[in-house]
Amino acid sequence: MAIPKKTRKKTVRGAPRIRRGDKLQAPKWDGWEEWDGQKFHRHKGASREFYYQNYKPADLFPHTYKWMAENGYTKEQIRHAKAAPSYEISITAAIVAKQLLDGMPDLNPKEDEYWDSLPGTMGNVAPATKFLKERIERAINTGKVVVTEKKKEDKKKENIYVPSIQERIREQAYLQVEAIDEWLEGWLIDPKSFDPKGFDFKKHFSEKGVTQAHARKIKTFYEHVLDDYDELEKMPTAAKLKKMDDIEADLWSQLKEGYAHIKKADIKSYRDAIGNLRQALDFLIETAKVTRKPRKTKPKSATKLVEKLKYLKVDDKFKLTSVAPETVIGANELWVFNIKTRKIGKYIASNIDPKGMGRDGTGLSVKGTTIIGFDEVQSIQKTLRKPEEKLKEFKDAGKVKLRTYLEDINAVDIKLNGRINPDTVLLKVN
Repeated sequence: MAIPKKTRKKTVRGAPRIRRGDKLQAPKWDGWEEWDGQKFHRHKGASREFYYQNYKPADLFPHTYKWMAENGYTKEQIRHAKAAPSYEISITAAIVAKQLLDGMPDLNPKEDEYWDSLPGTMGNVAPATKFLKERIERAINTGKVVVTEKKKEDKKKENIYVPSIQERIREQAYLQVEAIDEWLEGWLIDPKSFDPKGFDFKKHFSEKGVTQAHARKIKTFYEHVLDDYDELEKMPTAAKLKKMDDIEADLWSQLKEGYAHIKKADIKSYRDAIGNLRQALDFLIETAKVTRKPRKTKPKSATKLVEKLKYLKVDDKFKLTSVAPETVIGANELWVFNIKTRKIGKYIASNIDPKGMGRDGTGLSVKGTTIIGFDEVQSIQKTLRKPEEKLKEFKDAGKVKLRTYLEDINAVDIKLNGRINPDTVLLKVN
């Protein structure tokens, strides 16, 4: 027969004395002068326990630095104290600083008397600042060392040489042309068997990760390799050499002698090899230009777009106030009124955004002092003969009435040109 297991009785834990999450009320020190020594001592301990239970150390340490600032410590000393590990100050010292800032006295004689009256106690109650100052001094000294070591580390980092982007590209390019140089050396060793088409540049560039920047740098490596051969083709005749001075004639003779062992056919082979290399590099550069993803222009904010727009904010004569110009951006319609010419007009966007989703390229926009993105045929204005009456009618009209507002005005249609000036009121946007 199986013996049933004994169930352990649950122990109901009491609620914590201080509930976290509630709106905390910090202990007050008002009227401490009237308290007896016992009440002061207990309030002091309860205050300390309150901060221990309800605040993280990171929340308490700043009180120490604030107390330092209010009690004659220099900015450098505070900086050193902050640089020290937090345990140098200690949470207890941080709480003491908070208590002092809240109004706790440094030393209360009544507490000292109460302490002395208790059985088994020794010594006197020390001023609160005695312990606090000792911990602060300790933190300052440690912090000095930390700051000094950090400066040394920062200086070491400053002295570390960091190559520029161009230097990195050049070093990478040197590695990328090693195989090409080995191939070209084959021409020097045996020009007859050298094949000027025997190198697969496309494959090599792909394997070595040659970019447009690398290709431009590599081109510079081979800019002058054919200079001497170009000069050989310009070799003057014997008759012309006789007419030259001795120095110039000697230079031509040295050039001819230096390349006397190379045949013209071999030089042509080398020219073809260098030409193929340059052609492959140019092709890579041009291809990169075509396939390069265009930089995406960061769209300007509505505030930025309308910052140069000159319009009339308020008109006292007709009691008109302009809408915020930012609302024009992306709007399907804009009503305007020129107080000088008495013309009222409506800009209609050429690309309507019916659901107001703010899609790119829809609605009206602003460029400088001009409205753009409007339909030049539908966007018209008319002159008001009795502007006070018609403007009142405009203000009272709803969306449906505004659809035929311009049609009901007996005046000639005039096309809008987009220009907004200081006499123009931005009446309404839809």
